[in-house]
Amino acid sequence: MAEEIIITNAENKIDDAIVCYAPTMITTSGIWQGDNPLDYSLPLFIVQLTLVVAITRLLVFILKPIRQPRVIAEILGGVILGPSVLGRSSTFANTIFPQRSVMVLETMANIGLLYFLFLIGVEMDIAVLRRNSKKSLLIAIAGMVLPFIIGSSFSVLLHDKSQNTKEETFILFLGLALSVTSFPVLARILAELKLINSEIGRIAMSASLINDMLAWIVLAFAIAFSENKDMSIATLWVILSSIAFICVCFFVIRPLIGRRISQTPEGESISEFNICLILTGVMISGFITDVIGTHSVFGAFVFGLIIPSGPLGLTLIERLEDFVSGLLLPLFFAISGLKTEISAIDSVATWGVLCVVIFLACAGKVIGVVIVTLYYKMPFYEGLSLGLLMNAKGLVEMIVLNVGKDQKVLDEKSFAIMVIVAIGMTAIITPIVTIVYKPSRNFTPYKRRTVQKTKLDREFRVLVSIHTPKAVPTIISLLEASCPTKKSPICIYVLHLVELTGRASGMLVVHNMRKIGRPAMNRTQAQSDHIINAFENFEKSAGCVYVQPLTAISPYSTMHEDICVLAEEKRVALIIIPFHKQQTVDGGLETTNTSFRTINQNVLANAPCSVGILVDRGLTRSTVNQISHHVAVLFFGGPDDREALAYAWRMSEHPNINLTVMRFLPGDTTIEASRSDSTNNKNDYSVLTVETERDREKQLDEEYVAEFRTKTGNDGSIVYIERIVNHGEETVAAIRSIDNSHDLFIVGRGQGTSSPLTAGITDWSECPELGAIGDLLASSDFAMKASALVVQQYVGIGSGDPLITPDSPSVHYQPFNLDHSSHRSRNSYTEQQQQQLPEFHSQQ
Repeated sequence: MAEEIIITNAENKIDDAIVCYAPTMITTSGIWQGDNPLDYSLPLFIVQLTLVVAITRLLVFILKPIRQPRVIAEILGGVILGPSVLGRSSTFANTIFPQRSVMVLETMANIGLLYFLFLIGVEMDIAVLRRNSKKSLLIAIAGMVLPFIIGSSFSVLLHDKSQNTKEETFILFLGLALSVTSFPVLARILAELKLINSEIGRIAMSASLINDMLAWIVLAFAIAFSENKDMSIATLWVILSSIAFICVCFFVIRPLIGRRISQTPEGESISEFNICLILTGVMISGFITDVIGTHSVFGAFVFGLIIPSGPLGLTLIERLEDFVSGLLLPLFFAISGLKTEISAIDSVATWGVLCVVIFLACAGKVIGVVIVTLYYKMPFYEGLSLGLLMNAKGLVEMIVLNVGKDQKVLDEKSFAIMVIVAIGMTAIITPIVTIVYKPSRNFTPYKRRTVQKTKLDREFRVLVSIHTPKAVPTIISLLEASCPTKKSPICIYVLHLVELTGRASGMLVVHNMRKIGRPAMNRTQAQSDHIINAFENFEKSAGCVYVQPLTAISPYSTMHEDICVLAEEKRVALIIIPFHKQQTVDGGLETTNTSFRTINQNVLANAPCSVGILVDRGLTRSTVNQISHHVAVLFFGGPDDREALAYAWRMSEHPNINLTVMRFLPGDTTIEASRSDSTNNKNDYSVLTVETERDREKQLDEEYVAEFRTKTGNDGSIVYIERIVNHGEETVAAIRSIDNSHDLFIVGRGQGTSSPLTAGITDWSECPELGAIGDLLASSDFAMKASALVVQQYVGIGSGDPLITPDSPSVHYQPFNLDHSSHRSRNSYTEQQQQQLPEFHSQQ
């Protein structure tokens, strides 16, 4: 059995403990042999790990409604398990967290911490430090200097003169803990607030990245000073050894890794041997920096920084992310909680000092950041919000505090105070920023938000969103048939949508584009190249077409924001998005990804212009001399149908496009029923309002159709047909009777309108977002195998209307520039424009 020898002093407080281990007490022989599983290391560790993860997840669930980051739950979970709450019971402490188990627990926690810091290094792009604007650098420095000064001032009150450590070292640790900004925590907060793509979000991420880099440098110095009571030759050797380690990593190890990975054949995954080699390198790096006198996590972090961008980083994150951050990292916070004894803050005066420290440390960062933002003429509320965001604490601060406590720089009281400061400063960020930062959409209003309002002698701007290259041929055929001319050229923004698979913080890192002629580094880049090349060839061959390819890398949950904000920024009249089902070999349609459907629904709910959902059943593209498409418009009335007719009208200007417009009109039975309902409800004000709106829409339909017929009456390629129907069954029969010569159907979505002509059709609807007729055309049992474009007209009033997403009460979008993937477009940018490009995940 393990034996614990506790040494106590006169005041009956534990000073030290000597723990004796029996080498055979790793695994138990079983309860049937009379063994207590908790007396053995492995069963006890499993119980501890399960308890830590369970409490952390429970707290995450409880704190989620008030939008607190996960790090708060992880720190609080450790505090609850420690001597401040559950650990106050000696039975619980001696049974679940006895002294003999601390070594195993701390070892596993530090292994988890080692690999987590390695992953953070992998996700960072050090090139950001070279490219980043002076603004982010000044904000990072200003956000560190004032809190550091404040921490140094209060160190006099918190430093215990009896501690066997220099006051200068104590000042260094305390100031660093107050001035640091946690890069991963800030990324989670920005993603939660949907600010990660905004201007303030990009500045905050850049500044926190620089802040983290500076913090690691200062921490290395602080550890060197703490391990040497006096400034001696040993401290100098620690610093020089650390610098030498960094140089070897960047100038020797990084090229070797790059050369090794470049030997992987194109299209093949990274070999298991290479992955094991990298993971072993993490441990070796941690060992070296621990030996030279800094900290093992410093070596792991530096080793992560030298991992080349591309498939290797993506593979490492996919392999390690969930296991490390979900299972092992909470152990580190549990260990921190076990060291936190809130009862050590034993006086009202100390609690008062704590409150003052929290307030002044927050205020110091805010004031420093606001001064810089005012210098750059940013709005005050943006500077205030940025200062609050820079107060995000978490992993880095906890590492600083734990190192300080292990080195005997921080006593029990100072450690407990700083843990509470970390929780308090981070917890208040989200609620206050939500109140303070209410951005308005700063775009200049524009009128041509619809195809109908875009005249045939003006530039026609279209945003095309693409998930996979499979949709490219049909979209190019559709755009080619849209009749680009010198009087009305088409400006096409091609947005390749790529899912972000890592943490949200990865959105900041630059999405590097390969040089022309080099093979693609991964499948995503190969798809982007395929899409770019196809549209660039279309641009060269079509004439009067201007293509600007872009790539957006974001989670599926926020991908619609990228589309909507870009559409607003570029002032497009139409967004074309692919249907979430693709055609199979037998001609049917099957779902490719359910997330695509959610994206489409969110775009329809938030778009600042008209939207078209393309149901792709093939639309063969020929040369300009051979192109011959037969397009049919099914017109029932309403704004969406007028928009569909407007787009088809534009296509009809093409000399090789044949257009058939079939207008459905109600029969006598339907009209009489409508009049009867109006008579019965003539005293109902709401019904009268609806009737008035319906009459106004009918008048607009008549005027637009009359204009269309007047201007196209002499065009032999356009056929206008009117069909009289009384109910939905007759409508379906009429549509099914259309001959199979048509390549494309263009229909309105019919949002917010109810027509007796489509009554009953929606009862068996599979995809309500397409509307009654669009869903019918996209159904698998529909006889005609033609493509369909389902159009929704933008009917918002003014450009200042807030965009409301289905899953959030209100979302305010900010303008942002996406990474231009076109080689032609990138080369035409000025240096200043290049510096303004955002940063996307290099591993994509």
